[in-house]
Amino acid sequence: MVVFSQNTRTDSIAAIKNLQTEAAQAISVQNFDEAIVKLIEAEKRIQNGDYESLKADSRLNLAELNYFLQNYKKAKSEIEITLTYLDQEQTTARLAHTYTLHGLILTRLEEFDKAEEYLQKADKIYAAQNNETNQANVISGFGVLELQRGNYKKAINYFNACLPTFRIGDMKFQEASTELNKADALLKVSERDIENPFHKAKIALDNANNIIEARGYSQLLTESYRITSQIAIKEGNADEALLYYNKYTKINDSIHRVYTAAISKGLDAETSIGDLTQIIENKQSEIDEQKRTLNLNKMTTGLSIALIIILSLLTLSLYKNNNLRAKANNLLQDKNVEMQSAKEKAEKASLAKAQFLSTITHELRTPLYAVTGLTHLLLEEDPKDEQKEHLNSLKFSGEYLLSLINNILDLNKLEANKVEMEKTTFSLKKRINDVMVALKKSADDRKNHLRLEFDDAIPNKLVGDPLKLSQVLINLIGNSVKFTQNGEVVIRVSKLDQSSNKVKLHFEIEDNGVGISKKKQKSIFETFSQASLQINRKFGGTGLGLSIVKNLLELMGSKIHLESELGKGSKFWFNVNFSISEEFQEDNNPNNIIYDVDYIALENRNVLVVEDNKINQMITKKILEKNKMICDVADNGMDAVKMVEKQTFDIILMDIHMPGISGIEATQKIREFNKDIPIIALTAVTIDENLDDFYRAGFNEIIPKPFKTEEFFEKIYRTLEGKKMPAPR
Repeated sequence: MVVFSQNTRTDSIAAIKNLQTEAAQAISVQNFDEAIVKLIEAEKRIQNGDYESLKADSRLNLAELNYFLQNYKKAKSEIEITLTYLDQEQTTARLAHTYTLHGLILTRLEEFDKAEEYLQKADKIYAAQNNETNQANVISGFGVLELQRGNYKKAINYFNACLPTFRIGDMKFQEASTELNKADALLKVSERDIENPFHKAKIALDNANNIIEARGYSQLLTESYRITSQIAIKEGNADEALLYYNKYTKINDSIHRVYTAAISKGLDAETSIGDLTQIIENKQSEIDEQKRTLNLNKMTTGLSIALIIILSLLTLSLYKNNNLRAKANNLLQDKNVEMQSAKEKAEKASLAKAQFLSTITHELRTPLYAVTGLTHLLLEEDPKDEQKEHLNSLKFSGEYLLSLINNILDLNKLEANKVEMEKTTFSLKKRINDVMVALKKSADDRKNHLRLEFDDAIPNKLVGDPLKLSQVLINLIGNSVKFTQNGEVVIRVSKLDQSSNKVKLHFEIEDNGVGISKKKQKSIFETFSQASLQINRKFGGTGLGLSIVKNLLELMGSKIHLESELGKGSKFWFNVNFSISEEFQEDNNPNNIIYDVDYIALENRNVLVVEDNKINQMITKKILEKNKMICDVADNGMDAVKMVEKQTFDIILMDIHMPGISGIEATQKIREFNKDIPIIALTAVTIDENLDDFYRAGFNEIIPKPFKTEEFFEKIYRTLEGKKMPAPR
């Protein structure tokens, strides 16, 4: 009997190990749904038979599966349980493998110091065992760690070190994965650190793709598409970049669906066992109940039969009700999964769109800076009349394109919730007058009259975000000016309510222009929406302005309203709450709407231009020298730091995105030994950049590229005059 029991236990252990092996093989070929089913079955047998020695392998397999499915938090919890089972092991290969996987999981969770600690533990064990194959896996892990840390050159060295071992050992998955990571690092490394990294990245990607195509590694194919999209962006191929990014998103979604289906399949297998147990328990309860009923009611056989029939019918009814409830629950769960999947897909699509538009608008700014800058320089060189006409057309087109890019960037920031409200004290009447001055030329060109009706009962000192309010008013008033000819645009501001420290104001912008139809009024505030195709052809524009207005007012806790009739004009109105300030202090020119520059005061000032793009260097230098400023150039951030240490400059114009150290890092290094020199960020701002970070890093001012020359010199002059100091760090 003892021998039979021992044999049964041995067979059970063998069966569990076989299930664990099959699960590991399924993971290696990325058959995740089968792996989950095998692991759940193995886990049941372990729990039922109390096989403590096999629990570590089971948890390790679950951790590895969740790691490949990018479910890193679950992977971490499983690997930590695994380590509790292995606390007695010292130098086993299983412990080293667990340490390696733990390091990779922590890397993905950005717990870099802990990740490095576990990878070092694994490397020490493998080195003692002289196990070069598994040691290569650890080296690859170090490479991934340095890649995530941003140490790209160091990461590439690790990848190059482990690739020969993977090739000799025919470890194709590891080889392909490492080639992809290497390509990713090469796309980010500076050309000063690695020679011709872009070409090498394409070679590494080709090597990975050859293996992926031959072996069908779907997860690696996802990364391949992402890196291909990045290469296309660097090559200026926007269509191909978007194509591969969409493929990347689609496969990521399919992997998520496989994961969801796999878990559902595993849960179905587990639930079927539970249901069977429940049915057996229910039947046993019925039998016991029937026995008690027969013992208590032996007086008549008829009564006993009647009771049995009643109980049977009741049991059948309950069984059917349970089935209906189970089906309803399953249906509800399926719908919830579908809704969650649709929600995540929509969020990913929205993120992909925002990232793509941000990248494209940023990349467009560099060549556009060359266009607007060279146009300005040519107009300054006394061109012929016919040349001047062409150059003015080119200038107008460049400014129009810049306006479109800025609108797209503003809308992206609003939709990505990257816009924050500021609270500063300002004069509302002065702010509105500045907006009207800025739009006066546009109004005069269309023979329109701008009129302000301002309630004098409104407090002079308000607290809010004057920049966002100005942006709303510029869009609304500018829109009315554009769609009105030989007419009038009236701006009305009145007080609705006031308490001791709050005031509610009513704003109206009314015109007697072309008006908007009832049908189009419903969609006029949607992105890229315009009143009609004819309106677009006649007046131009993108339809972004009113969408920006709607988003900004919602951010301010308000809502835009519209009243309009075709041929008679339109009226836009909204209400906004402001705080009332006891103190008043406002920048005389916060929006640079009126440019007031003493150009003589700028003559012979020493300027350091930090810029890696040669064309941009030439344009900026010529614009400065035409105004009799003395200009030196640094090709990168490190050269700039060295030049400031050795020479004296009146002001620095610093680019942000450069090889080596960035403009922010260079500014921080300069501030370590020179806290007084004015530094202006001259950069193409993207959706991911927070302007407050620039001021915290030590910049005095920011000039987005491309710029209007008047604004360029106004900000230089104002910064030199000491009107805007860097934010304290």
